[in-house]
Amino acid sequence: MEHELKTLTARLLAHRWLPRNDRLVRRALVDETFRVELDHRLAAVGLQLQDNPYAGHVAAVLTPEMLEPVFGARREYAASNVGLTRDEVALLVVVWSLIILPKRERQVTRRELADDGQGDMFGAEKPVVHGDTVSGGLTEASLIADFGPLLGGKTKVKNFMLGKLARLGFIERRNGVLYEGPLLDVALDYRVLADRIIHGTLADVLKNAGHAVPAANAFEAAEVLPDVDDQEEDA
Repeated sequence: MEHELKTLTARLLAHRWLPRNDRLVRRALVDETFRVELDHRLAAVGLQLQDNPYAGHVAAVLTPEMLEPVFGARREYAASNVGLTRDEVALLVVVWSLIILPKRERQVTRRELADDGQGDMFGAEKPVVHGDTVSGGLTEASLIADFGPLLGGKTKVKNFMLGKLARLGFIERRNGVLYEGPLLDVALDYRVLADRIIHGTLADVLKNAGHAVPAANAFEAAEVLPDVDDQEEDA
């Protein structure tokens, strides 16, 4: 176990995020003894494992008490500790809203992108699905057309802002389409942001741009169920 703990800790520090179906990550999620020791090692350097059962990745992040010592000399960290400007943070939240909110609704209701809209009486028994079957894409052209004028124009959004979000791991750009990156779901707190967006000002912004948002927070109508990795280990 010592070698595996050292390997996983080093990989988290080197890569920042890892897929949750990785063998060692899965062990950390289902093996309590292994997880306790991993948490202890990460905590020794001011880090913790960021895990969201609906996200396809896990990440190593700073513990709350280390934010001020690490980023306190740069006051802009209060808005972003990865060097994002206000416009870039706004774009990130818009992208998160258009990709993660619909994805979470599909995950909670156990639906997939290919569903024909018919109800599934056994849907609640299905494991949580990650990846392209539930996470859809967003065309750059439609995003820029709807929000570009509000965020500095087409050139700025396309050539600079989206590129920066991609480099940081929030999105992936493929042939003019934006997809969820490894950090988009795990780094942004759904429970905090969803309610503020669905019942807040951004909901009007999205509606005015022609993008529908869920009528309510998906978690209000469903319990958080074990994900597929946990069920596979229990089998």
